[in-house]
Amino acid sequence: MSMLSGLVLAAGALLTAHPAAAEGPNGPTPPAEFASDWHDPVTAAPPVETPGTRSCEVTLAAAQFRDFTPYQGRYTPPKECGTRWNKVVLRLEGSVKGRQYDRLGYLTVGGVEILRTSTPQPSPDGISWSVEKDVTRYRDTLSRPQPVEMLIGNVVNETYTGVLDVRVTLTFHTAEGRVKPAAGTPDRVIPLTGPTLTTPRNTERLLAEVYATGSGGGCEEYWYLSVPDTAPYSCRATDGPHREVRIAVDGRLAGIAAPFPTVWTGGWSNPFLWYVTPGPRAFDVQPVVYDLTPFAALLNDGRAHRVEVSVAGVPAGLSGWSVPTNVLLWQDEGSRVVTGGLDRHEESVPRNSSVYTAASGTAPHTVDTGAGHRLTVAGHLNTSHGRITTTVDRTVGHTSVHRWGEGENPDAFTGRWTDDETVTSGRTVTRVQRAYTMDGETTIGTGDRLRTVLTLGDRADTLVLRDGRRLSWSRLDDTYTGDATYTTGVPRDQRHAVGTTTERYRLYGSEGCWDRSLTTVQGTLTEDRRRC
Repeated sequence: MSMLSGLVLAAGALLTAHPAAAEGPNGPTPPAEFASDWHDPVTAAPPVETPGTRSCEVTLAAAQFRDFTPYQGRYTPPKECGTRWNKVVLRLEGSVKGRQYDRLGYLTVGGVEILRTSTPQPSPDGISWSVEKDVTRYRDTLSRPQPVEMLIGNVVNETYTGVLDVRVTLTFHTAEGRVKPAAGTPDRVIPLTGPTLTTPRNTERLLAEVYATGSGGGCEEYWYLSVPDTAPYSCRATDGPHREVRIAVDGRLAGIAAPFPTVWTGGWSNPFLWYVTPGPRAFDVQPVVYDLTPFAALLNDGRAHRVEVSVAGVPAGLSGWSVPTNVLLWQDEGSRVVTGGLDRHEESVPRNSSVYTAASGTAPHTVDTGAGHRLTVAGHLNTSHGRITTTVDRTVGHTSVHRWGEGENPDAFTGRWTDDETVTSGRTVTRVQRAYTMDGETTIGTGDRLRTVLTLGDRADTLVLRDGRRLSWSRLDDTYTGDATYTTGVPRDQRHAVGTTTERYRLYGSEGCWDRSLTTVQGTLTEDRRRC
């Protein structure tokens, strides 16, 4: 994190032995400070639900990552499970020990990215972790043999000794008895490997998913902390901290989205926050999804069209963002060509204001940011089952206050991003209201004690209506809070690190509920509570 980010590795390296946590009458008793080992990483998110039918497992990748050489292999669908799948679950299992940074990784099958992830930072004694993901929507890709590529870029030498040992499997759950094959999965999944896209001429629904991540160790990893060029801070951007992920078709804006402010497991200058409980989405990076159906008629002419993804707000010439994109297509079986047109395209003038106020007396340097943008597109398609009009209305917003003192100590940030979307397709209306929040501060105080206090929020309300009647609804609230302190500039055995973290993941809706809370103290899991 800015000036303090150089302390991240020092905090995670050169660990020495300390006594293990004792077992008390009410469960584990945490040590007085972090020891040489801690609980394996765990999140409060729910596991992927499965139908309980016969299943088959395929190993997709198995590799030890020491450098930036990708694993390459072959995938073959399991013959014994046929092609009538109800659910396909990806599971990554990893282990690492020694010293290592957090690392980013991807996994592609047939060029289609099906997982973007990051890794925890290890203990000297070693840790293991796992990630589960529902990948049923990639049924088209997984239905035939494909090349596989996976990479978690790593550096291993005399200082950074952690080798990432990873195995990834796919478990196919069959549709048997009363269990029906998975409904609603796309007919085609096309990776956007170049600037152009050619779609089947009978496409009747079109989504794009973008695994947008700001990363790479530079300022764009902490894009939300960047300040206007006039402000005295280590990460600067001409237009301030606002970022917006955009997709365009033939040069015309087709979709906007607020990026999720992912915090990786070395983030905010304090890996002691993340050793056991990662921040929301850190291990399973979720893609931004755009409904491009209003543009389907234009794309159905059989020609190649430019489809381009960009991140607005990134300073010119600065790298740090990755935007791999998949296009998901549904085809009209009753039509050879689906015709139609783009009927409406309305865009507000993007609003982005970052105002810098210099420090004065006891008041810190401050950057106040407010930004917003709205896009509405509508189009119709003449399908074999009638004329269907699709309207997509999306509004993104960002407000934040960044405060810092001389030497960037303290360094504090409070931000909120909103991404509201309404898709009307025929008689069905889907409304999603997303909100991402961040509130934290890092300080270096007496005795060179670095303390980070941070709260992160990932929230979404979803409502589906048909003819004005509610079909389904859900409410997600994933909240993380951490408070960790250690001594900087001294050998590891003198850092005396302490830290408490909590995560509560709540998901309620028409399909049931999940409510789980985790609490850790000095790397020991002291509470695992479930309320549903």
